[in-house]
Amino acid sequence: MATVFVVANQKGGIGKSTTATNLAGILGQKAKTLLIDADPQGNSSSTYDAKIDDAATLYDVMIDSEKLPISEAIQHTENGDIVASDPLLVKAEKMLDGDVEGFYRLKDALEGLEGYKYVVIDTAPSLNIILYNCLIAADKVIIPVTADAYALQGISQLYDTIMAVKRRQNKDLSIAGLLLVRYAGRSNLERDTREDIEKTAKQMGTKLFKTVIRECVKTKEAQENKRLLIDYAPKCNTCLDYIDFSKELLRK
Repeated sequence: MATVFVVANQKGGIGKSTTATNLAGILGQKAKTLLIDADPQGNSSSTYDAKIDDAATLYDVMIDSEKLPISEAIQHTENGDIVASDPLLVKAEKMLDGDVEGFYRLKDALEGLEGYKYVVIDTAPSLNIILYNCLIAADKVIIPVTADAYALQGISQLYDTIMAVKRRQNKDLSIAGLLLVRYAGRSNLERDTREDIEKTAKQMGTKLFKTVIRECVKTKEAQENKRLLIDYAPKCNTCLDYIDFSKELLRK
Protein backbone atom coordinates (compact mmCIF):
# COMPACT_ATOMS: atom_id res chain seq x y z
CA MET A 1 0.00 0.00 0.00
CA ALA A 2 1.13 3.52 -0.78
CA THR A 3 1.78 6.08 1.96
CA VAL A 4 -0.89 8.77 1.58
CA PHE A 5 -0.09 12.38 2.48
CA VAL A 6 -2.87 14.98 2.62
CA VAL A 7 -1.99 18.67 2.40
CA ALA A 8 -4.72 20.58 4.23
CA ASN A 9 -5.58 23.95 5.73
CA GLN A 10 -9.03 25.52 5.67
CA LYS A 11 -7.47 28.94 5.12
CA GLY A 12 -7.27 29.78 1.42
CA GLY A 13 -4.22 31.12 -0.41
CA ILE A 14 -1.87 29.35 1.98
CA GLY A 15 0.24 27.51 -0.58
CA LYS A 16 -1.37 24.07 -0.38
CA SER A 17 -1.13 23.47 -4.12
CA THR A 18 2.47 24.72 -4.25
CA THR A 19 3.33 22.32 -1.42
CA ALA A 20 1.43 19.39 -2.93
CA THR A 21 2.88 19.73 -6.44
CA ASN A 22 6.45 20.27 -5.27
CA LEU A 23 6.29 17.44 -2.76
CA ALA A 24 4.82 15.07 -5.34
CA GLY A 25 7.45 16.09 -7.89
CA ILE A 26 10.34 15.57 -5.49
CA LEU A 27 9.01 12.26 -4.16
CA GLY A 28 8.42 11.22 -7.76
CA GLN A 29 12.16 11.33 -8.36
CA LYS A 30 12.65 8.77 -5.59
CA ALA A 31 9.71 6.41 -6.21
CA LYS A 32 6.46 6.18 -8.14
CA THR A 33 4.18 8.93 -6.83
CA LEU A 34 0.58 9.90 -7.60
CA LEU A 35 -0.82 13.39 -7.09
CA ILE A 36 -4.57 13.70 -6.48
CA ASP A 37 -6.17 17.12 -6.87
CA ALA A 38 -9.23 17.25 -4.59
CA ASP A 39 -9.69 21.02 -4.87
CA PRO A 40 -12.42 22.10 -7.34
CA GLN A 41 -10.27 25.15 -8.20
CA GLY A 42 -7.80 22.73 -9.79
CA ASN A 43 -4.55 24.64 -9.27
CA SER A 44 -2.50 21.45 -9.02
CA SER A 45 -4.20 20.08 -12.14
CA SER A 46 -3.30 23.30 -13.96
CA THR A 47 0.36 23.06 -12.91
CA TYR A 48 0.46 19.46 -14.15
CA ASP A 49 -1.30 20.56 -17.37
CA ALA A 50 -3.89 17.84 -16.81
CA LYS A 51 -7.03 17.49 -18.91
CA ILE A 52 -10.50 17.92 -17.43
CA ASP A 53 -12.75 17.90 -20.50
CA ASP A 54 -13.18 14.50 -22.15
CA ALA A 55 -11.12 12.84 -19.42
CA ALA A 56 -11.94 10.89 -16.26
CA THR A 57 -11.35 12.99 -13.14
CA LEU A 58 -11.61 12.61 -9.38
CA TYR A 59 -15.30 13.46 -9.72
CA ASP A 60 -15.86 10.33 -11.84
CA VAL A 61 -13.94 8.15 -9.37
CA MET A 62 -16.05 9.35 -6.45
CA ILE A 63 -19.45 9.51 -8.13
CA ASP A 64 -19.49 6.78 -10.79
CA SER A 65 -22.15 4.24 -9.77
CA GLU A 66 -20.04 1.47 -11.30
CA LYS A 67 -17.06 2.57 -9.17
CA LEU A 68 -14.62 3.65 -11.87
CA PRO A 69 -11.16 2.27 -10.93
CA ILE A 70 -8.85 5.11 -9.99
CA SER A 71 -6.27 3.72 -12.39
CA GLU A 72 -8.54 4.75 -15.26
CA ALA A 73 -8.50 8.36 -14.08
CA ILE A 74 -4.70 8.66 -13.82
CA GLN A 75 -3.13 10.99 -16.36
CA HIS A 76 0.56 10.54 -17.17
CA THR A 77 1.89 14.07 -17.72
CA GLU A 78 5.41 15.43 -18.21
CA ASN A 79 5.34 16.50 -14.56
CA GLY A 80 4.16 13.15 -13.22
CA ASP A 81 1.01 11.10 -12.62
CA ILE A 82 -2.14 12.88 -11.49
CA VAL A 83 -5.84 12.33 -10.91
CA ALA A 84 -7.18 15.70 -11.97
CA SER A 85 -9.69 17.85 -10.16
CA ASP A 86 -13.00 18.91 -11.68
CA PRO A 87 -15.28 21.90 -10.99
CA LEU A 88 -18.02 19.28 -10.65
CA LEU A 89 -16.51 18.28 -7.28
CA VAL A 90 -18.66 21.07 -5.85
CA LYS A 91 -21.66 19.12 -7.11
CA ALA A 92 -20.20 15.90 -5.69
CA GLU A 93 -20.28 17.40 -2.19
CA LYS A 94 -24.07 17.65 -2.41
CA MET A 95 -24.47 14.22 -4.03
CA LEU A 96 -22.41 12.44 -1.36
CA ASP A 97 -23.90 14.34 1.58
CA GLY A 98 -26.21 12.05 3.56
CA ASP A 99 -24.71 8.90 2.03
CA VAL A 100 -22.90 6.93 4.77
CA GLU A 101 -20.66 5.22 2.21
CA GLY A 102 -20.00 8.61 0.63
CA PHE A 103 -17.27 9.25 3.20
CA TYR A 104 -15.28 6.22 2.03
CA ARG A 105 -15.27 6.63 -1.76
CA LEU A 106 -11.65 7.74 -1.99
CA LYS A 107 -10.41 5.17 0.52
CA ASP A 108 -12.14 2.41 -1.44
CA ALA A 109 -10.64 3.72 -4.69
CA LEU A 110 -7.10 3.84 -3.31
CA GLU A 111 -7.35 0.28 -2.00
CA GLY A 112 -7.39 -0.82 -5.62
CA LEU A 113 -4.33 1.27 -6.52
CA GLU A 114 -1.17 -0.64 -7.36
CA GLY A 115 2.41 0.30 -8.17
CA TYR A 116 2.70 3.57 -6.23
CA LYS A 117 4.82 4.17 -3.14
CA TYR A 118 3.45 7.64 -2.37
CA VAL A 119 0.17 9.48 -2.90
CA VAL A 120 -0.06 13.24 -2.29
CA ILE A 121 -3.52 14.84 -2.06
CA ASP A 122 -4.17 18.55 -2.52
CA THR A 123 -7.36 19.74 -0.80
CA ALA A 124 -9.74 22.68 -0.88
CA PRO A 125 -9.83 25.30 1.93
CA SER A 126 -13.03 23.93 3.44
CA LEU A 127 -14.27 21.30 5.87
CA ASN A 128 -16.59 19.26 3.67
CA ILE A 129 -17.25 15.65 2.70
CA ILE A 130 -14.47 15.73 0.10
CA LEU A 131 -11.95 16.61 2.82
CA TYR A 132 -13.39 13.86 5.03
CA ASN A 133 -12.82 11.43 2.15
CA CYS A 134 -9.20 12.56 1.93
CA LEU A 135 -8.60 12.26 5.69
CA ILE A 136 -10.22 8.83 5.89
CA ALA A 137 -7.96 7.64 3.06
CA ALA A 138 -4.79 9.25 4.48
CA ASP A 139 -1.88 8.20 6.62
CA LYS A 140 -0.50 11.65 7.44
CA VAL A 141 -1.65 15.26 7.23
CA ILE A 142 0.69 18.13 6.37
CA ILE A 143 -0.60 21.56 7.42
CA PRO A 144 1.05 24.52 5.64
CA VAL A 145 0.95 27.80 7.60
CA THR A 146 2.27 31.32 7.05
CA ALA A 147 3.87 33.48 9.73
CA ASP A 148 1.29 36.27 9.72
CA ALA A 149 -1.29 37.61 12.14
CA TYR A 150 -3.93 35.17 10.83
CA ALA A 151 -1.64 32.13 10.65
CA LEU A 152 -3.51 30.03 13.20
CA GLN A 153 -6.99 31.07 12.15
CA GLY A 154 -9.11 27.95 11.72
CA ILE A 155 -6.31 25.56 12.73
CA SER A 156 -8.17 24.40 15.86
CA GLN A 157 -11.24 23.53 13.80
CA LEU A 158 -9.13 21.57 11.33
CA TYR A 159 -7.43 19.80 14.25
CA ASP A 160 -10.81 18.86 15.75
CA THR A 161 -11.88 17.45 12.37
CA ILE A 162 -8.69 15.40 12.03
CA MET A 163 -9.07 14.04 15.56
CA ALA A 164 -12.74 13.17 14.95
CA VAL A 165 -11.77 11.20 11.85
CA LYS A 166 -8.98 9.50 13.79
CA ARG A 167 -11.37 8.43 16.55
CA ARG A 168 -14.17 7.19 14.34
CA GLN A 169 -12.97 6.32 10.84
CA ASN A 170 -9.18 6.15 10.55
CA LYS A 171 -7.26 5.23 13.70
CA ASP A 172 -3.95 5.30 11.81
CA LEU A 173 -4.29 8.96 10.81
CA SER A 174 -1.70 11.35 12.22
CA ILE A 175 -0.56 14.93 11.72
CA ALA A 176 2.93 14.83 10.21
CA GLY A 177 3.46 18.44 11.23
CA LEU A 178 2.91 22.10 10.51
CA LEU A 179 4.99 23.48 7.64
CA LEU A 180 5.99 27.14 7.63
CA VAL A 181 5.72 28.47 4.07
CA ARG A 182 6.48 31.84 2.42
CA TYR A 183 8.81 32.59 5.29
CA ALA A 184 11.39 35.40 5.34
CA GLY A 185 12.04 35.65 9.09
CA ARG A 186 13.13 39.26 8.85
CA SER A 187 10.38 40.85 10.96
CA ASN A 188 9.70 40.54 14.67
CA LEU A 189 6.10 39.57 13.83
CA GLU A 190 7.27 36.60 11.75
CA ARG A 191 9.66 35.42 14.45
CA ASP A 192 7.05 35.83 17.22
CA THR A 193 4.40 34.09 15.12
CA ARG A 194 6.79 31.22 14.44
CA GLU A 195 7.10 30.69 18.21
CA ASP A 196 3.29 30.73 18.54
CA ILE A 197 2.96 28.18 15.73
CA GLU A 198 5.53 25.94 17.42
CA LYS A 199 3.57 26.07 20.68
CA THR A 200 0.34 25.28 18.84
CA ALA A 201 1.97 22.31 17.11
CA LYS A 202 3.02 20.88 20.49
CA GLN A 203 -0.52 21.35 21.84
CA MET A 204 -1.76 19.39 18.83
CA GLY A 205 0.64 16.55 19.64
CA THR A 206 2.71 17.18 16.56
CA LYS A 207 5.62 19.42 15.51
CA LEU A 208 6.57 22.42 13.45
CA PHE A 209 8.90 21.10 10.76
CA LYS A 210 12.45 22.39 11.17
CA THR A 211 12.55 23.11 7.46
CA VAL A 212 10.90 26.40 6.46
CA ILE A 213 9.91 27.25 2.90
CA ARG A 214 11.24 30.54 1.58
CA GLU A 215 9.50 32.34 -1.26
CA CYS A 216 10.99 33.18 -4.63
CA VAL A 217 9.66 34.50 -7.94
CA LYS A 218 10.60 31.27 -9.73
CA THR A 219 7.66 29.54 -8.02
CA LYS A 220 5.04 31.58 -9.88
CA GLU A 221 7.06 31.41 -13.10
CA ALA A 222 7.13 27.62 -12.92
CA GLN A 223 3.36 27.46 -12.31
CA GLU A 224 2.67 29.80 -15.24
CA ASN A 225 4.85 27.62 -17.45
CA LYS A 226 3.17 24.45 -16.12
CA ARG A 227 6.45 23.11 -14.81
CA LEU A 228 7.61 21.80 -11.47
CA LEU A 229 10.30 23.72 -9.59
CA ILE A 230 12.49 20.62 -9.45
CA ASP A 231 12.74 20.86 -13.26
CA TYR A 232 12.27 24.60 -13.85
CA ALA A 233 14.53 26.09 -11.16
CA PRO A 234 16.09 23.30 -9.06
CA LYS A 235 18.59 25.67 -7.41
CA CYS A 236 16.13 28.33 -6.24
CA ASN A 237 15.55 28.72 -2.50
CA THR A 238 11.97 27.43 -2.57
CA CYS A 239 12.93 24.26 -4.40
CA LEU A 240 15.93 23.59 -2.16
CA ASP A 241 13.68 24.06 0.88
CA TYR A 242 11.07 21.63 -0.46
CA ILE A 243 13.81 19.08 -1.09
CA ASP A 244 14.96 19.44 2.53
CA PHE A 245 11.35 19.23 3.70
CA SER A 246 10.75 15.99 1.79
CA LYS A 247 13.81 14.47 3.44
CA GLU A 248 12.60 15.58 6.90
CA LEU A 249 9.12 14.24 6.17
CA LEU A 250 10.42 10.78 5.24
CA ARG A 251 12.99 10.58 8.02
CA LYS A 252 12.06 7.81 10.46
